[in-house]
Amino acid sequence: MTADQPPVTVSPPDGSGGRTVHADGTPLGLAHSVADLVDLLSGVGLELGPDEVATTRLIHWQGGGPAVWAESPP
Repeated sequence: MTADQPPVTVSPPDGSGGRTVHADGTPLGLAHSVADLVDLLSGVGLELGPDEVATTRLIHWQGGGPAVWAESPP
């Protein structure tokens, strides 16, 4: 990881609407909501509230931001 990359990556939604979450390249699990993401992050000591996950520079959102939890229709 480079200095300009955030330590947390949230992948685009999969077929179930879940998004894979990685911290420093380590998989944390599958989140289906902001609440799930907050829980996964707290498990690695990153205490962020639901509003903070939308604004922090620590999270790199791929395929949409914190409001996107389902695949886009084809």
